[in-house]
Amino acid sequence: MGVERGQYANSTYDDEHTDAGAEHEALLPTFNPNNNNNNNNDKAAIDPTPSKRLPTLTQPKFTILHLLVAFTVGISGCVLAQYVLCGPSCFGMKESTSTSGTDAFALANPDAGSTQIHAFPPPSPTNAFPSLFPTNVGYAGGTPTGAEPALIATAPQYPIHTGAAQLVKPETLGDKGNDKKKEKGVSWDLFKHWGNLAPWYSNERGTFGLDSGPGTPDTCRVTGLHFLHRHGARYPTAWASFGGPADFAGRLHKVADDWTAKGNLAFMNDWTYKLGEELLTPFGRQQLYDLGISMRLKYGFLLKNFTETNTIPVFRTESQDRMLHSALNFAIGFFGYPFEGQYQQSITIEADGFNNTLAPYDTCHNARHRPISDRGKWYVEQWANIYLNDTRERLQSQLEGYDLSVEDVYTMQQMCAYETVAIGYSKFCELFTQSEWEGFDYSLDLYFWYNSAFGSPVARVQGAGWVQEFIARLEHKPIAPHEHRFSTNYTLDDSEITFPLNQSLYVDATHEVVVLNILTALNLSSLAANGPLPYDRIPENQSFKVSQLAPFATNIQFQILECSSPSISGEQVRIIVNDAPVPLTGIRGCPSQADGLCPVDTFVKAQKEILEKTSWEWDCFGDYENVVGVGDEWETVTGDAPRPESDSRI
Repeated sequence: MGVERGQYANSTYDDEHTDAGAEHEALLPTFNPNNNNNNNNDKAAIDPTPSKRLPTLTQPKFTILHLLVAFTVGISGCVLAQYVLCGPSCFGMKESTSTSGTDAFALANPDAGSTQIHAFPPPSPTNAFPSLFPTNVGYAGGTPTGAEPALIATAPQYPIHTGAAQLVKPETLGDKGNDKKKEKGVSWDLFKHWGNLAPWYSNERGTFGLDSGPGTPDTCRVTGLHFLHRHGARYPTAWASFGGPADFAGRLHKVADDWTAKGNLAFMNDWTYKLGEELLTPFGRQQLYDLGISMRLKYGFLLKNFTETNTIPVFRTESQDRMLHSALNFAIGFFGYPFEGQYQQSITIEADGFNNTLAPYDTCHNARHRPISDRGKWYVEQWANIYLNDTRERLQSQLEGYDLSVEDVYTMQQMCAYETVAIGYSKFCELFTQSEWEGFDYSLDLYFWYNSAFGSPVARVQGAGWVQEFIARLEHKPIAPHEHRFSTNYTLDDSEITFPLNQSLYVDATHEVVVLNILTALNLSSLAANGPLPYDRIPENQSFKVSQLAPFATNIQFQILECSSPSISGEQVRIIVNDAPVPLTGIRGCPSQADGLCPVDTFVKAQKEILEKTSWEWDCFGDYENVVGVGDEWETVTGDAPRPESDSRI
């Protein structure tokens, strides 16, 4: 935009000077020595020799009356011409409810809402000579390595991840006086109120009801880690059930000539849409890089097991661009660059017809049938009409020529989060109060509770395949041929090369919906303690919060420990979500233990029992749309589909 304006400015500058030069030359007398037709007067005009003195001209004299009449006639002529050209509107002013000059309506730029793209790198750079810029020229100097870090076992305190130092928060929120006191509170963090769009942060001690941290409990030592994480911050997806930044920008741009904005919305007059689609943002790349470093510092000592067995780890992700590059950025953080030869990256295919526990919806029909899988939309719509009703009116008073819907206002909140994690800051964040952001956060709790977690009829069945693989790794035994009844891919899982069973460290990358599917399938019922979630209010002591469970780069540590206290002995497992342990009391046989520990054999037995009661055929392909209906006609808090009356497993 700056270059274009500069080009226009230069063009105007040249035209002005050209016109001025032409005018100057027109005022000078011309003389051509080769032209015999030049008269004596022309010669005299440029001849430096003295000439006869010209007679003096008499100066005209004007009275004050002459000047007043001329001035009055001139003004009248201008007014008449202006009226003829643009009519009565030239002499009127738009009404404004504000007395502030800064609140006056300004015409929207015709480019407002248009998409802005900066394609980098160029497809064929003229100065690219890779052979002249090798990444290794030798002469590396000394390279002796040291001991692997084991922060999880050795440090007196566990490092806390606070979020996103590179992203900028707004200095003020909204314009409601009754929220000002709350907004100034140091304990409230906007970035923690964006649901699945929030940057991941360490949950506080006791978040899920256990007064315990992620560090190794006394008398125990970590012997293995199964690490599950989500991709980093990304651009918006191509499709949105409710809202959708790209669609909103398109609607604004389509009628940019019709609307104007003022006050807090004045920035929209020149706002353009700068977001891509689904790719990792620079901040998203950094999230996974930092996460890789963090895990290496905590669990690097587990790599000694690979050295002793002369093997290297196999990590898993899937083929979507943001998934693959999340995994690779994690690997650069964990292993350093170059990482070739230090691990192997399994890339499963995310596409129709491919069994994939990291993208189970591709082979589960009901997970893609919106009347069943998108139940959360109804709840979000009901709640948005409640918490954003006054907000819509407030913002509409600052926008003329475009009628804002509640969904438009909701999309502005989405825009705040997406722009912040993509370009570092968003003016949209300033538009909403603290309570409105809390409402937005809860809307995403509703959406994912009913679409991907304990309130969804297809949540458990989608997470069941990964749970099967987890059990196989815990038992160090392959999945039996007749047990491949969920989303497992037997071609990959039956191979010890692509699905090893004796690693001390496993890392899987997936989506937030699958993370929530898995938490549901594991039956971590304490997270569903206050469900079903109501759509007309935010419940107190909420146990299910997406910003705590599935933000960008969310991560779950499945720690495997050996303990030797009188009360706890043998191999134990515990589940830590974003640095906060989760109680396992919803899993049959697991004790109410202070650190969330459960014996591995007890855990495995209970998970197998749950899987036996889960039907891929019915949950994914059964016809129960009329049973679940719309809205709160039907509810679940276990993530199971309604069972047919003849089902003996109930």
